[in-house]
Parts: sequence; structure tokens; C-alpha cells
Amino acid sequence: MSATDFAARLRNRERIVGYWSVIDSPVSTEWLAHVGWDYIALDLQHGLIGYDGMLRGLQAIDSAAGPAGVVRVEANDPTYIGKALDAGARMVIVPLVDSAEDATRAVSATRYPPIGVRSYGPMRSQLRVGPVPADANRDTAVVAMIETSDGLANVEAICGVAGLDGVYVGPSDLRLAVGGSSTTDVSVDDAFEAALVRIQKAAADAGIAAGIHTAAGDAAARRLAQGYTFATVSSDLVHLKTASAQHLTMALGG
Repeated sequence: MSATDFAARLRNRERIVGYWSVIDSPVSTEWLAHVGWDYIALDLQHGLIGYDGMLRGLQAIDSAAGPAGVVRVEANDPTYIGKALDAGARMVIVPLVDSAEDATRAVSATRYPPIGVRSYGPMRSQLRVGPVPADANRDTAVVAMIETSDGLANVEAICGVAGLDGVYVGPSDLRLAVGGSSTTDVSVDDAFEAALVRIQKAAADAGIAAGIHTAAGDAAARRLAQGYTFATVSSDLVHLKTASAQHLTMALGG
């Protein structure tokens, strides 16, 4: 898969698998970009990455000439969305989308006039996306996170918003939204799984992509088998700690 095909493959609901990065470390991001993932997502909402880190991260991803650089923006705001796209993001993941109106605002922020309100100034992205506005509109994607009780209640309306390319489940917040006392509360498993089925069905009925964040590769495979069309695996910070701890245990004799 080429990064230039990413938006088209997403809209075609092809199977796509990506990786999550929360560390402002272009060198490690560059290594991850050579693993073979379809995309690397840089997390600016909860990650330890600012604008400069995002820019360097997208450059590192592009240097691998394979995966697409994706950004979860800080908020559903035209400034954050525009900066991510101008820096070269192939897709933005917009958090905390609670309604069709929220989704409409997110779509508008990613599209140039007359379709949307994105301001023209692709300082870096024009090297790889566009620079003709219609081409940029075609080759970048926007997905809305479904992670709140309102977002779940309105998921069918959200999925029906014109121009929205997909929805993306934030499982930690969604588990809390369905009544969990923590992000690992198994007592709400039935409600959580029912919510996942509803979200996947709403996306399928609307003909848009359905994505989900997962803790591990086997979990990603399971969700893809259930009908989700793209999935992200864990994060670099989690895997760094896990791998280090495993080697320490082995070094100390098991």
C-alpha cells in the first residue's frame, strides 16, 4: 500500500492496520514506519507530542515511503485540523464527536471551499498532497471518534454526515461511557460489546469505514473479523515499557 492510496482504501472499506505513537521521537517513529504498518498515527490529544513533534514525526513517516501519516488532533477545531493537514497528515482523527453537528464541523474543517472552511496554506503538505484543493480534498480523510454516551446515542446520525470518511472507537472512554468504573471494568463487557456492534453496523449501513483502537495484534485481528475495516495497535510507549520489563524479568532469572 502506498500512502497516496490511503484515503481511497479507507473509503473503499478495505482492511487497514496501523500503529499508535505518543512519543516525540522521530527516530523511533521512522523505525516503526519501516515495519510494514499501513499507517502510523501520531497522538496530539493525549500523546507527548506538540506541533514540532508532529511535523518531525510526519517527515519521519514519509521518509519510509510506505505508511500514511495520521494525526489525532487535540480537539474538533479548524486550527488544529488545518495545522495537521498543512503539515502533511493523510488523515485526521477527531476526538469527542457527540453529534451530527460535531461531525459536520469536523468535515468542514478538512475541506477547502466551497465544500468546507479549510484555509489555504499547505506549507508542507503540497509536496505530497495536492496542492490543487480538489486533489487535497480527495486524498485526505477525516474520521470521527465515537467514545461518549452522546456519540454512541447519535452514532447513526454521525455516520450519515456527508463527507465523513469513517468513525473510530476510543475503547477506554467508550467503556466508561457505557457505565464502567474504569477502562478495564469487565462488568460492562456486554454493554461494551453491544456498543461496538452498533457502531460497526451504523458505519456499514452508511458505507463508511469503521475503525477501533486495540491493545494488541490479536485484538485487532478479532475486531477486523467482526467487521471493523481498520484497526490501530497499542502504542510505542506501552510497548517500550512492556519489552523492557520482559527483558528485566528474564535477566533476573525469570
